[in-house]
Amino acid sequence: MFVVTEDDQQSRYGSGPRLSPALIATLVAIPVMVIVGFITFAALRPDPTTPIESYVSGEAAPAECAELIDAVPQTFDGFGDKQVAGTTVTWPSESDGDPVTLRCGISRPDELSPTSNLQVIHPVQWFITDTVEGSGQAYVCVDHRPYVAMWIPENAGNGPITDVSAVIDETLPRGPLDFG
Repeated sequence: MFVVTEDDQQSRYGSGPRLSPALIATLVAIPVMVIVGFITFAALRPDPTTPIESYVSGEAAPAECAELIDAVPQTFDGFGDKQVAGTTVTWPSESDGDPVTLRCGISRPDELSPTSNLQVIHPVQWFITDTVEGSGQAYVCVDHRPYVAMWIPENAGNGPITDVSAVIDETLPRGPLDFG
C-alpha cells in the first residue's frame, strides 16, 4: 500500500499555502482592466484645447470684434479657411497640428504688470500669457481695445500674428496699457 506523508505533499505542492483560482484571476484581471481603462481614456478624450479657450471673456462681445473678425485674413500658409464661432476664429492646420486661434473681447490678463515683457509686432504690443512646450504660445494684445488673444501653434511661424497685428492696428482703437 502507498502512503503519502506530509513531507511528500509539501515537496509536490510547494511549501506555502495554495492560492485560490479566484484570487489568481483577480490578480490578473485588475492590471488588465487598468491598462484597458488608460487605452480607452486616451482614445476617447476630447481634442486638446488651447489655453486661450479658458480665458475669461468680457461682459458682452464688443461691436469692434465683429469688424476685426471680418477683416482678419481668410487663411494663412499651412492653414485652412477661417472658421468663426461667436468671437472666436480658428484656422485649422492642414497637418496634424493645432489650429491658429483668435478670441476677441477677453478680459485683461491678471498677470499683466509694469514689469511684464511685451513684444511689439507690427506696431501692436503683445503679452505672452502661456507657453506650452512643443505645442505653441498664447498672446494677448494689450494696447488696443477690446483685448484680443491669439494661440500660435509651434508650426505656424510668425506670419499669422504679424498679419493679425496689422489688422488689429487698422480696426481696433488704441488703449492705454492697464496694469490693474
